Formats: sequence, structure tokens, C-alpha cells
Amino acid sequence: MEIRTFVSPGFGQNAYMAWAEGSASALAVDPGGVADQMADTLSAEGLWLEAIVLTHAHLDHIEGVGRLIERTGAAVHMHPADRLLYEHVQQQAEMFGLHAEPQPPIDHDLTDGETLRLAGLELEVRHVPGHSPGHVILYIASASAVFVGDVVFQGSIGRTDLPGGNFPQLIAGIRQKLLTLPDETVLYPGHGPTTTVAHERTTNPFLIPQYGGGLA
Repeated sequence: MEIRTFVSPGFGQNAYMAWAEGSASALAVDPGGVADQMADTLSAEGLWLEAIVLTHAHLDHIEGVGRLIERTGAAVHMHPADRLLYEHVQQQAEMFGLHAEPQPPIDHDLTDGETLRLAGLELEVRHVPGHSPGHVILYIASASAVFVGDVVFQGSIGRTDLPGGNFPQLIAGIRQKLLTLPDETVLYPGHGPTTTVAHERTTNPFLIPQYGGGLA
């Protein structure tokens, strides 16, 4: 599997593009503020964009959706529990003193446990709310990789003080849906460097009981 990482200015959010070796199409995860860079990469690689998949609908992860659709015409996939956040992107932006345009409608609803077949890859959708109501992670077993959005970071977890956040729910979801994956699974987070299931299971202070991370 090929994965390209694009870091958005301002929020420092990681957007990803992925495709299987030999595939003619790619998928985009959380385009954020780098839609043009992603579209330019598609052209350079001779790929077309099959889909945009959103882990969740916070401003920094969705602000480039409309622009990427303009450039590629790709369909958008998101969990319906985050639709309210998505439809209020302008209000989200105002919280940070920013401006955002309304984003195009969602084309396909994601459901927990479904398998997406895109860009020559199979992605298992796992619903992990707590950072936002409709947050999902996208597990690609064949590549031992998972796009985790803002569920967990290297040495940290997603914030739960924004509307729809729930700390016990997030911790429970991490334990049930993420830490049960094989230790060698690489985590591609929404901010910061990659990490692994084993590293976070054994060192993340929010998840290790001896450091006070024993909740849920």
C-alpha cells in the first residue's frame, strides 16, 4: 500500500492519500486544508480519486472537502452521527475566529463494522465515539495500518471538551476497537507522527493504569 501524508497549515492536521500497488485510483482521508496539494499529487501519480473518507467532522479535518470535490468529483463518506458538526462548519470556524464555507452534502453514510473497498484496498470501519459522536477509525488489515483520526496520538488521546465529547466513551472505544488490533499495527493519526498499537498500549499515559489511565 502507498500512503502519502499532507500536513495542513494552521491546525497541523494530517491528511492522507492511500492506494494499493497497481491501482488506478486512490482514496483521501480527512483532506483538511491541503486539497490542492492532494489533487496535484493525484495528477502527478496518474491516479483518479475514488472517494473522500472522513474520520470525523471537526473543522480541521473537513475544511478542504469542497475544494477537493471541485478538483476531482469524488464522493464523500462519513458517519451520520457527525452530520450536525459537518453541517455547522461555519459555526465551528467562528469559534476559532476563522471563516469557512459550507461543505458539499455527504454521499454515503458509514456504519460500524462495514468494509469499504476503495482504491484496491479493504478498509474496516470501526465506530469510536468520544472525541466526536460519529468518529470512526479505518483499519486496513492487509497493510497492518489504521487511520485513527483524533482518537489517539503518540502519547496522547483526542480532546473530549468539544461539543459531543465524552471521555469515558473515548477510552472505552480505544480499548475495545483499537488496542485489540495486532501490536504491530501502525497508527496514522490526525496530528503528529505515526505510532503503533503496542507503543500506545504500553506507554500512553492515558491508557496505562500505573500512570492513572485505568478508567474504563
